[in-house]
Amino acid sequence: MTDFPAGTILGYPRIGRRRELKRAIEQHWAGAIDEAALEAVGADLRRATRTRLAELGLGRGDSAIPESFSFYDQVLDAAAAVGALPERFDDLRGADGAIGLVAYFAAARGDGRHAPLEMTKWFDTNYHYLVPEIGPETVFAASSDRFARQVAEARAEGFTTRPVVVGPVTLLALAKASDAAPDGFAPLDRLGDLLPVYARLLADLRAAGADWVQLDEPALVSESLAATPEALAAAAARAYDVLGATADRPRILVAAPYAQLTDAAWPVLAEAPVEALAVDLVRGAAPAAHPGLAGKTLVGGVVDGRNVWRGDLAGAFEALEQLRRHGAAAVSAGTSTSLQHVPHDVADETALDARLASWLAFADQKVGQVVTLAGGLAEGREAIADELDAASLALADRREAPGVRDGSVRERAAALTRDDFRRAEYEVRVAAQDAALDLPVLPTTTIGSFPQTGDIRRARGRLVRGESTVEEYEGFLRREIARVVALQEDLGLDVLVHGEPERNDMVQYFAENLDGFAVTQHGWVQSYGSRATRPSILWGDVSRPAPITVEWATYAQSLTAQRMKGMLTGPVTILAWSFVRDDQPLADTARQVALALRDEIADLERAGIAIVQVDEPALRELLPLKADAQADYLDWSVGAFRLATAGAADATQVHTHLCYSEFAVVIDAIAALDADVTSIEAARSRGEVIADIAESGFSHGVGPGVWDIHSPRVPSVEEISGLLERAVEGIPARQVWVNPDCGLKTRGYDETVAALRNLVEATDGVRQRLRVTA
Repeated sequence: MTDFPAGTILGYPRIGRRRELKRAIEQHWAGAIDEAALEAVGADLRRATRTRLAELGLGRGDSAIPESFSFYDQVLDAAAAVGALPERFDDLRGADGAIGLVAYFAAARGDGRHAPLEMTKWFDTNYHYLVPEIGPETVFAASSDRFARQVAEARAEGFTTRPVVVGPVTLLALAKASDAAPDGFAPLDRLGDLLPVYARLLADLRAAGADWVQLDEPALVSESLAATPEALAAAAARAYDVLGATADRPRILVAAPYAQLTDAAWPVLAEAPVEALAVDLVRGAAPAAHPGLAGKTLVGGVVDGRNVWRGDLAGAFEALEQLRRHGAAAVSAGTSTSLQHVPHDVADETALDARLASWLAFADQKVGQVVTLAGGLAEGREAIADELDAASLALADRREAPGVRDGSVRERAAALTRDDFRRAEYEVRVAAQDAALDLPVLPTTTIGSFPQTGDIRRARGRLVRGESTVEEYEGFLRREIARVVALQEDLGLDVLVHGEPERNDMVQYFAENLDGFAVTQHGWVQSYGSRATRPSILWGDVSRPAPITVEWATYAQSLTAQRMKGMLTGPVTILAWSFVRDDQPLADTARQVALALRDEIADLERAGIAIVQVDEPALRELLPLKADAQADYLDWSVGAFRLATAGAADATQVHTHLCYSEFAVVIDAIAALDADVTSIEAARSRGEVIADIAESGFSHGVGPGVWDIHSPRVPSVEEISGLLERAVEGIPARQVWVNPDCGLKTRGYDETVAALRNLVEATDGVRQRLRVTA
């Protein structure tokens, strides 16, 4: 076996430089290509990735290239490999119990007969993973040889790659107890049963040609999981004692990205019988020296895998030099996390301002930085002095560039007082809103967007290519909005939306209309499965040069006598779903964005819009993994939302929306937002959050979602009625709103209309039962 390479990355974007995987998967789901054709696309993308990484300087045969491809999600990959799918998918397994793509995709997104796994955020990122369901009944067994096949595929093409697998402790720590599990059961209780299957997986990888395997254990950096850091550390000690003793295994790299290892986990891993450890030095300090490192390689994650700035390369090299003093046998340069969180290549962005582009590093540039740093470790600082100096000059240029600091923006933020963050008491507001809006019990609405059809995308493309005029495009948008408004009236919804056909993305649309932002052409990043976003780049002080949403909201309101919601994206979500400047505290940037949104709300009010929704689906996402940093984050994030909304009149009803936000974890913060109505994801978890709402005494309006829009299933009237009945049993009916889990942008019109008709019918039925009971 080879020694560990001098430089590596922990993972690479897997959707393709032009989202080739997305298109192939969606073609397969639509029946346009078969499984063999989809597999061929996957093989082509893996080949292109290996070739590109070798061209950038990672070695072909020394395990520096990670094998980190996935057709949907890395947690689902690991669960499938060890057979950990719920029993409801047993009919989709092969005759030998194997889990192929049919069962895999059903678990990911559901079908007519199978409810999918839940989905939630991956640590504090915008990536979503599938939540395994594990109970005493779960039978762990080798059920997929995909990891080994990919290693063998690479070997056949002349590459020795390092397969990347979610580690056993993290797999169980992120799982939920199955419905069949008794009270008090935790998936981590099954570790002893899972480890032999992981040992078998390691042996299979070695037989396929792997010299090294990477086991990702980010659970060991978190203080926000159900299991305590001490329990997770004890599980890691047990796990790696077993896996380290596995015969005929590859060497093991345990990677701990996203933050600093907990005090309990670090000595356990330092002493574990594994050959290498990777630590995040971007969001964590260097670990303490430990005698257990004497026989190990320590991979210093000094290149930021989560943001796009070129950064301080000289400082990164100094951090690696200091790491050499911690007693490890060798030190390697690495990324702090997988590069799946950043786009492929700055060179693709031909329309980006050249000066801004010189400050950036996407995945390919970060690979280059790792290669540079590895060269410095091998040959000394002088060998890479030119590269370090060039990065330092770019950093200095960024600090001095016009627009990075705007005096008027900073003066306005500095003049804020406590009153700028407060509205009247909720009881006063709700009385004013009841009088002004006159809505029925259990008001029905949607979250905002309606399906982005092929016609909408084609019309936008024609405008971008100069094939149509602005007037022609705006005429198309007015017709589309009129159609969506008429559809909602026909369906019988109570509070309408304009459908957002003018918006390419809920963050990018605002970024294109705010100073201080830039947008990319090809900067796609996977959000979940086949879904990708293009995070905007927030590089300077933020302000609003002109109203953004007012024209479309007022046009939509002019078409109907019913109430129309103005739709905005909140300040925390705009930050979370952008690549944000790293030269000032996030709190300062959030206040700048909040002030721009405050101005937008004021203009919507003046235009006659009486309901404004300020979406914050990412509120939970940015919650720090370390307990001692969470209070400060919740303080400034809640403050940013309140700053944006506190200027609204009492009679203006302010809504917000949170999806996959683990409501119970941040219930106090959600209450502190002081929104008049909060809609939340609840359908995929079958309304589990309702008990948390009821127990918390949450007194404002709340809409537990009754339709999981991330699945192609159309919920029945009975299914929706059941969720609504559960809601009104736990929450006073006067507080309850009826809505889908999220926006409808990704759905088709046939399923949208069918599901909304069922939603309205179910609501009418529950209203009738409430009247009879009353």
